Formats: sequence, structure tokens, C-alpha cells
Amino acid sequence: MSPQVHGKLTMPQLPDPMKKGKNYPKHECGIFGVFNHPSAAELTYFGLYALQHRGQESAGIVTSEGDHAPFKIHKGMGLVSQVFDEPVLNRITGTRAIGHVRYSTTGSSNIKNAQPLVVDCVHGQMAICHNGNLVNANFLRGELEEAGSIFQTTVDSEIILHLITQPGIHHPHSNLLSALRRVHGAFSLLIMGEKEIVAVRDPNGFRPLSIGKLDGATILSSETCAFDLIHAEFVRDVEPGEVVIVDQDGLRSLKPFKADTRKSFCVFEQIYFARPDSLYAGKPISETRKQMGRELARLHPVKADLVIPVPDSGNYAAQGYADESGIPFEQAFVRNHYIGRTFLQPTQLIRDFSVRVKLNLIKEMVAGKRVVVVDDSIVRGTTARARVVNLREAGAKEVHVRVSCPPHRHACYYGIDFPDPSKLLANQFSSKEIADYLGADSIGYLDHDSLIRSTGGDAKDYCMACFNGDYPIPFDPNLDKLVLENRKKRLQHLIEPDDQPKLL
Repeated sequence: MSPQVHGKLTMPQLPDPMKKGKNYPKHECGIFGVFNHPSAAELTYFGLYALQHRGQESAGIVTSEGDHAPFKIHKGMGLVSQVFDEPVLNRITGTRAIGHVRYSTTGSSNIKNAQPLVVDCVHGQMAICHNGNLVNANFLRGELEEAGSIFQTTVDSEIILHLITQPGIHHPHSNLLSALRRVHGAFSLLIMGEKEIVAVRDPNGFRPLSIGKLDGATILSSETCAFDLIHAEFVRDVEPGEVVIVDQDGLRSLKPFKADTRKSFCVFEQIYFARPDSLYAGKPISETRKQMGRELARLHPVKADLVIPVPDSGNYAAQGYADESGIPFEQAFVRNHYIGRTFLQPTQLIRDFSVRVKLNLIKEMVAGKRVVVVDDSIVRGTTARARVVNLREAGAKEVHVRVSCPPHRHACYYGIDFPDPSKLLANQFSSKEIADYLGADSIGYLDHDSLIRSTGGDAKDYCMACFNGDYPIPFDPNLDKLVLENRKKRLQHLIEPDDQPKLL
């Protein structure tokens, strides 16, 4: 590896950090449901609003007035506030509803892939929304298509609907349990039928799903922060491998999966995804992140004048680092909370616009100071490098980067859109080389043991595959978010004339 000189710093030869591409992993999805409340649509709207951090590409709500009533649906591309308004909510009133905010982990970002998906089948009307990623989606879809199934989308959620409606079993719950035993991977689901809402969490428990109560209604949500917004009471989490059926008779629990399945809670939920005001396994996310910061300070102490977070996800870890180290905490980066989904890409004139439009630096706070910057993760390293450059330009004497998780070295196949491992900074370079690339005086990552200790859990109950490569479920190494689109293209090649290239 031949280094290149950038100012006074020696940098590894890495891609230009200002080219298009984001430092953070893409968000997954958020799901929310209401059963037996006259304002189900409105409550679901506010629930999705609270879960907006889990997906910003599209939003949708399906409602029903009661048993056998026609389903009403509205969905669109964009944020919850862009997709829904008062006239829309007045049009989709009902006593039960499920809703979804999406970031695409399987299937392109377009309106046909927006959820919930709604069908009318032998079991009546049915709607589904899904948080996670099925690792055997390509195989199952191929099998179903060979049997005559016709798909309208390229999302893996539709595969579950087709499995539920397979002939031979005439009870919808039996069909559902049979379908769930065939899918593998990460899935937290809400399925609305004509008489009930069914909540499902995969046997590994990758993605969170919780149950709440409000005025006699049952509320279901990806995170507990949505309960707080609508003044619902948190009851409990849906357990890994549990199927919860909510109907007029109350709540029933089924356990259709093998009881000895390894728990594999996604630890990155606690590091980054979940909102700090949510509970995870009964513990506030904010406290877990503070503990990560305390552990980080013990592992990687440094003499400095200020501890500053990268907002918002680095705030609590930075506070923990400051508490443990005794170094003053300051909010030197100011976040712009009003960034839309799209904005102008950087030009030669303002090469780091995409970074500065999100975070602005209070220069006077860091000038002449030794600064510890606490971030929740570094994936590609592009925006992290730009922040260090900003601190240097503002006159920071020293810049020490601290990261409240271990180095990302592996891809995720369970619902988080991390880039190819070849694009993961820590997969290619040592900590010293990463510090040089960022332009930092030092870098320190949380180690695996300290991370688990921060959660208060047991290492055997967590999936940390993105850090250690220990994947709890086998997967297709060629799996990516566009696998179903690419499969369709391959099939199109197969039916073209013989002089055309054929891709198997």
C-alpha cells in the first residue's frame, strides 16, 4: 500500500471521501399496529412518526372498520408527514390498522415496493408489513414462480403472502405457521386479516417488536418510543419465535419454531438504530449508550480539553465518556434537523457540502483545544474524515476519535444495508492506518467484551456478525438488496434469442 501525503498527514490510498456515498449504514424499517381503537389510523400515523428514524423512503397505512369490512390503504414515497395529511387520515378511518416506514434492504426504492402489501385471497383480505431480511428469499421466490405464482413486487415480504395462500391447508393460522417455518432470516412482521392482527418475531429475535396497551386497545410497535408518543403503556416484548394473535377475544401466543434456536439480538440496534428513549430488553437505550462511552474511556483514555459528540447517535456515548474521564462535555457540532430526503450533491466549489449541511461546527469552542470526538460507528470513513478536517480547519490542536462499537469488518445479511466488505474501512486497514486516513491523532474502538458488558446481556444472545463474522444463520453470499431484481433480469436474458448472452 503506497501512502499519499495530505498536508502534514500520511494517508492510506483510499477513495475520495467526498464522492457520493454515506458513512452510516442505511436504516432498516419500522412497523406499527393498532387493534380495537376508533382512532386507529391517527394513532398509527403518530406511531410511524415516532419510528421515522428507521426508514425514510416510503410510508403506508392499511385500516379496517371491523370484521369483513373492506381494507383502506394509503401509501407513498417520502416521509410520514409528506405521505399523510388530515384529508387522507379522514379517508382511511378504522378500528384496526398496521403501518410501515421503509428503508429498502430487499427490493428497489419505488412505490410498488412500499408497504404494507395488501391482497385478497382464499382467506379473505390480508395485509403485511415487515422489518428484516429473508436470507432464502431468492430460493423461495423461484420455487413459487415455478409453481405458477405471479409477483407484483420485488420485496421479500410478498413471498410470505404467497406461502400463506398455498393450497392444501384451509385454516389461515395453520397456513401462516407453515409459511413461517419455511422462511429464514430476520423478520418482525405485522399481518392484518379480516378478524385479527398477527405479530411475529423470528426465532433468533434479530429485530425488536413490542406490545402495548391504550384504552383497551392493543398496540404493536418496533420500538417503545412510539408508545410514549401516544401515551400507551408498554406491556412486554414479543419473544423470539413467538406468534401473537390479537382479536376480539384478546391476545393469544403460539410458539411454532424449534425451542433451541439461538437468540441473536442485533447489537447494532443498541449502538445506533433504536431511539435513545426506547427500551431494549427492558433497559433504556440511552443508559446503554452512556455505558458504552464509559467503557470506551476506560479502554482508550487520552489527555484532552473537550469531549464532543457526533449528533445525534453519538450524544449519549460521548456523555458517558466525559463522565468517566472527567473531561468537559460540549456540543460543538450543531445538527440541522430540517434536511429533506434529497439535496444537491457536492461540487468542486463546495466539496464537503453534504457533510456541512447536516452538521455545523462552533469553531470558537474547539480552537486551540485538544478534542475527543465520539461517534457511534465508522463504516466507510468518508464523513468521519470530513469532520476531522473541519475540526482542523477550526484550529483544533489535537483530534482524537473514539468509536462506541468495534470495527466493522463484515457485511450484514439480516436487514442492515452495510456496504460490501471491500468498502468497509476497518476490513482493509489497521487502526493506525485508519487514524492516518481520518487525519486524527489517535483512534480507539470499543472491544467486543466491553460492548456486551454495556448492554448488560450475554454475548451468546447477540448477533455481532458485522464485527466478528460469526453469522448465526447460513446465507447466500451473493445476496444483496437487488437480488430479486437481478434475478428477473437473468430470467429475461434466458428467453431472448440464442445470439444474446445468457446469464444463469
